[in-house]
Amino acid sequence: MPAATQPVRILAVSDKTVTNLCGPQVNQLVGAVDLLLACGDLSYSYLEYLVTMLHPLHAFFVHGNHDVPEKLKNGQLLDAPGGWRNLDRQVARVPKADLLIAGLEGSICYRPGAPYQYTQEQMRRRAYHLILPLLWNRVRYGRYVDIFIAHSPAAGIHASKEGAHQGFEVFLTLIRHFRPRLFLHGHQHRYGLAVWQTQYTHTEIVNVYPFRIIEFYPDKTVYGRSYYR
Repeated sequence: MPAATQPVRILAVSDKTVTNLCGPQVNQLVGAVDLLLACGDLSYSYLEYLVTMLHPLHAFFVHGNHDVPEKLKNGQLLDAPGGWRNLDRQVARVPKADLLIAGLEGSICYRPGAPYQYTQEQMRRRAYHLILPLLWNRVRYGRYVDIFIAHSPAAGIHASKEGAHQGFEVFLTLIRHFRPRLFLHGHQHRYGLAVWQTQYTHTEIVNVYPFRIIEFYPDKTVYGRSYYR
């Protein structure tokens, strides 16, 4: 990223619809936002409201294990959030902010056949789709990726050792090899003084539940506090 005096302002959301963000006061509460990032398990109408009210440069999301099509009051079925780009197994560049972003959806498989749930081996194979685009980023932009978004955490970091909230082992491999500045995830509901931020090699791993305001500078990252109801 080039030197800049103004940060890229990011609103990252996951897992819980926050009442304070659902009203006309959201602009005053959040302020100007350059980028919206969603880490799954949120209603599509909530995401559409945020993108409509905040007018970011771009909005990217990945699915969580609880995502389902949403039936609207008019009877229509909403199967994806309008105004957002699904970043699962994709790499995107935000030219105006000079940011490189990649994503992977879903959680560990705890109910065979359910959507957006994967075994460790399945997620490993899905991650292979990112290797060539990330290598191309390195050739063209001098780095692989700045921000990685996922629903689940990486194995052993903000994750349970067993059950539905295990993390994915391949995420640790991706972090070590491709060195994103930030790895953002949800899936784990953390409250109060629970750890939500961990440094792992060159990457800050951040649980954004239920939302996190992030100011992304070339040389540092500043986090706003999450007051919500």
